[in-house]
Amino acid sequence: MEYRKLGRTDLNVSSIGLGCVTFSRESDEATSFAIMDHAVEQGINLFDTAEAYNKGGSETVVGNWIKASGKRDKIVLATKLIPPLTTARVPEAVEASLRRLQTDVIDLYQIHAFDKNTPLEETLEALGKLVQAGKVRYLGCSNFAAWQLCKALWKAELHGWPRLESVQPNYNLAIRNIEAEMLPLCADQAIGVISYSPLGAGFLTGKYSKSWTAPPGTRFDRIPDHWEIYENATSMARMEKLRAKAQETGISMIHLALAWVIGQPNITSVLVGSRDISQIDQAFTAEQMGLAPELRAEFNSW
Repeated sequence: MEYRKLGRTDLNVSSIGLGCVTFSRESDEATSFAIMDHAVEQGINLFDTAEAYNKGGSETVVGNWIKASGKRDKIVLATKLIPPLTTARVPEAVEASLRRLQTDVIDLYQIHAFDKNTPLEETLEALGKLVQAGKVRYLGCSNFAAWQLCKALWKAELHGWPRLESVQPNYNLAIRNIEAEMLPLCADQAIGVISYSPLGAGFLTGKYSKSWTAPPGTRFDRIPDHWEIYENATSMARMEKLRAKAQETGISMIHLALAWVIGQPNITSVLVGSRDISQIDQAFTAEQMGLAPELRAEFNSW
């Protein structure tokens, strides 16, 4: 397992991170515990959850595992808070997360989505107080546009508040819009990038076709909103090219897609969501396999 420095922090995170969104939703507590145990055994140290995941259920499961396993010191614990991000709500949100996670400090506290209804200064000041109080070590964001992150960096520097040290975007072979502005900004400002959905919520696994129908039981069948992200000609063309390349090379679409994103420049860690241990092992196999330079160049050109 490779470990990479997250932004300008003193956190070194595994190149593969554990996305905990399935915990208490698709994965019961016993299965979730087994997944977390296996992840740590294999060298994963970044665990990412959120107050929004099953209304706090994911944080609760992670917290129960922390208490039962005694492995809090083995992980970099990251969670997220959703809007509204007001002076009143931010401290209430962190206290609730700390209780569910059964810990006294969160290593990386991330804004889950930009709050257009609350002044950014108000949010950043409130989050800065959490760092000052020792409840949070570092701050980050998720699902921000490049201009929103840039504005937050500017405001933090202007007022002397702790800056956002990381961003968490959707990034995979089908969805690559962060390459235009976000990744150059992060490289310039030394911002860590923790990407999610390396398989496009299953879109890049070969389950889907040009008919735009979701097979029963798949992620897009259960959560139809995902079609809004991937139902476009560019994403479909990239998926079909990946299918053809898998047939040509004899390497599965899953391993090709994972190897591509894990090895992309300027990506600090790739979050892998898991309903069972085998899905974590897919990512390990892909990282160990790597991707030939000519294949990476070809994929990058799509």
